[in-house]
Amino acid sequence: MTDPHAIQPSALDQLPDRDPEETAEWQASLDAVTQAAGPHRAAYLMRRTLERAEGNGIALPKLLETDYVNTIPTAAEPAAPGDEAMEARITAWNRWNAAAMVTRGAKHGVGGHIATFASAAWLYETGFNHFFQGKESQDSPGSGDQLYIQGHASPGIYARAFLDGRLTEAHLDNFRQEAGGNGLPSYPHPRRLPWLWEFPTVSMGLGPLSAIYQARFNRYLTNRGIKDVSSSHVWAFLGDGEMDEPESTAALALAAREELDNLTFVINCNLQRLDGPVRANFKIVQELEAQFRGAGWNVVKTLWGTAWDELFRLDTTGALVRRLRQVPDAQVQTYQTRDAAYIRQDFFGGDPALVEMAKLLSDDKILECFHLSRGGHEARKVYAAYKAAVGHKGAPTVILAQTVKGHTLGEGFASKNANHQMKKLSVDEFKAMRDLLELPIPDSRFEDGVVPYGHPGADSPEVRYLQERRAALGGPAPARRTHPLAPLPAPAEKAFASFDKGSGTQNIATTMAFVRLVKDLVRDKETGKRWVPIVPDEARTFGMESLFPSLGIYSPKGQTYEPVDRDQLMYYKEAKNGQILNEGITEAGSMADFIAASTAYSTHGEAMIPFYIFYSMFGWQRTADQMWQLGDQLGRGFLVGATAGRTTLTGEGLQHADGHSPVIAATNPAALSYDPAFAYEIAVIVKDGLRRMYGEAAPGEDQDVFYYLTVYNEPMPQPAKPSGPGVDEAIVKGLYRFNTAESAGLAAVANAPRIQLLGSGTAIHWTLKAQRLLAEEWGVAADVWSATSWTELRRDALDADAALLRGEERVPYVRQALQGAEGPVLAVSDYMRQVPDQIAQWVEQDYSSLGADGFGLSDTRDAARRHFGVDAESIVVAALAQLARRGEVKATAVKEARERYGL
Repeated sequence: MTDPHAIQPSALDQLPDRDPEETAEWQASLDAVTQAAGPHRAAYLMRRTLERAEGNGIALPKLLETDYVNTIPTAAEPAAPGDEAMEARITAWNRWNAAAMVTRGAKHGVGGHIATFASAAWLYETGFNHFFQGKESQDSPGSGDQLYIQGHASPGIYARAFLDGRLTEAHLDNFRQEAGGNGLPSYPHPRRLPWLWEFPTVSMGLGPLSAIYQARFNRYLTNRGIKDVSSSHVWAFLGDGEMDEPESTAALALAAREELDNLTFVINCNLQRLDGPVRANFKIVQELEAQFRGAGWNVVKTLWGTAWDELFRLDTTGALVRRLRQVPDAQVQTYQTRDAAYIRQDFFGGDPALVEMAKLLSDDKILECFHLSRGGHEARKVYAAYKAAVGHKGAPTVILAQTVKGHTLGEGFASKNANHQMKKLSVDEFKAMRDLLELPIPDSRFEDGVVPYGHPGADSPEVRYLQERRAALGGPAPARRTHPLAPLPAPAEKAFASFDKGSGTQNIATTMAFVRLVKDLVRDKETGKRWVPIVPDEARTFGMESLFPSLGIYSPKGQTYEPVDRDQLMYYKEAKNGQILNEGITEAGSMADFIAASTAYSTHGEAMIPFYIFYSMFGWQRTADQMWQLGDQLGRGFLVGATAGRTTLTGEGLQHADGHSPVIAATNPAALSYDPAFAYEIAVIVKDGLRRMYGEAAPGEDQDVFYYLTVYNEPMPQPAKPSGPGVDEAIVKGLYRFNTAESAGLAAVANAPRIQLLGSGTAIHWTLKAQRLLAEEWGVAADVWSATSWTELRRDALDADAALLRGEERVPYVRQALQGAEGPVLAVSDYMRQVPDQIAQWVEQDYSSLGADGFGLSDTRDAARRHFGVDAESIVVAALAQLARRGEVKATAVKEARERYGL
């Protein structure tokens, strides 16, 4: 059996020790202290030695945890500027109105959250009073700081906007009641309240992830010379429970690796999540400290209020600090609700040193410490933490601020497990809160049991002070501004027109066509620098390696090594001003990049044109929540699902075979989803997207959209764009006739049966082959249509239906396009049938569809298409079956075709 006290092998044993005797003396000294004064004293001395070493610049691995005490001692706290008493009154008004707003809304059954802001009020107020830069900041004009507000704290932000005159009582009374057009959204939501909110954050975990990439994108803008935003700071306010989301911590290493000292996380550690304690049997603060320290962050713990200073001075044996590390979070929560006798027995009673300490403490002192005194509830301590954060260089900072959930709301709320679901206070609870906060609200204002809003007056000292502080910091915050940007000039027509003539005999995949188009567009003298290529470590898969040496891959360190392929034409070039964001294997990180770039027009007043290219299967399926966030944040740009479709990616199989991304994309109102078949269609769609999002949008067009294009890795001949008027417009609308049997040169018997074949994406090539087989082997004339967007066709039809209900005469475009087309319609795509079936109810002809329903599989393209019944021969059989049902071909033709083609 191994002796636990035996000296274990050390990694240092393999290194030469130049003075073993000196080493032995240090070890002996440590042993002596341990024996004479105990292990706790020895640990204290070692900590002190490590701190001195770090202060002297000696490189040593850092400890992952520190004691459960404040990082900044009271004696080291900087003097906070401003009037603390005035700020306390302002905070009191905001606490009151946040609770009143939610309570008044409860009678309508719309809900709301009270306890989160109650715990975090000082975390926000200190920032608003002294740190958060507005859009008119002299240091960061047009940008200011970026604030990611914790979603459940939104009532407190509305309360502050009410106090400074940006909102009225009518607004507050419409909290969570938006249908009438004058309501306040429940959470931070730019699409619903675009002048106030910049960032939607209530989808847990996306706020912290986005904040990191926003801070990183700020550096990108600065290093590329687009705009100097080096003075902008990103603040992310998070809940300790929210940190359980994988996205919350997914990019911590990136932030540390790139030394994003323009970023601060403020984690409200009230020790509670939605149903109960965050870490009932453990300590969430210690866990988070270790996680962030391990990732390379600067950690500031703000745990205890000033009342605890006396207890720490009495802790001559270290027993108090040891006990604080031992007590699990759920027990700390229990102390918040119990009397002094219980705390004396449970907290102090198990250690003789603590028993003696407790004898020196009054009951009032114990209750003050355990019920009220938290670091996150004292303005001076929060100020000290923020000051340390913005002053720290070389790494991002996380502030772990301990608070009480439901603070100041009374005994019915504070630290109760259910307080997240508690939506209102009684009148008596409000009166108790009023007395605690010392607000001048008389009982007479509680009319018919309705709690009143409180306001000291537009010209009161509180409002003047608040507005003066915000003016000094650059205006109101949070605030979103859509800067009056001049439309970006359209790129030269040559870049788009080069696809009109087709590729002749050369086979080109549409993925390559898109990349070739972008290569031309980034060379444009006017707008080329505004393109932001984003790729998750698959650039070579998509043929983008030629962009490496010409555009460079962004790295804040530049290139500190000689690349292994430096002697090659397309070598791996990193640069501080690189344009490509090659994110590694992280679709979530790439989407966060895209969101930051796509909203730079409002965040920084700089229009950027991001395109994010990815395996289509790993887009909407993996990061659809972020694509909703993108729509919420009114982002603009191009998402490109490459290697698209269920059957085109040979050999990869089920997990890579995308047969459904257009279905998910169709659910997002901000996404314009296209499945182009040919290179010239891609050029037309991108050109129109640039016009709509960045140029002169047509009347009634929403500019706050983004485009989703599917492109394929199957090399095929690219035809020339059909001549004639209206082709470009039809491509954008979603459907046009590519050819007829006659224009395709397919001879058919007189009065031959006719069918309309609609295909999208790579399926157009199967329909073209089926068109030939139908004519040559079955005497059927087929016209082929390219359906560039099933979703846009459906949306236009839905709009037409809505117009009819308003008494307007409108015919859906899909019906207009197919009007007069003879025979039934057969729609085909490389996706599940639900994709083309989006338009079925508006097609007047007999309609049927083919698609790749079910799970993907590994095989050749031909075999996969035969398996799913979407290859040319399967299309022929399906077409004959439709015509047979109409009596236009013999029923036996269907059986004969199945046998001939081996189906």
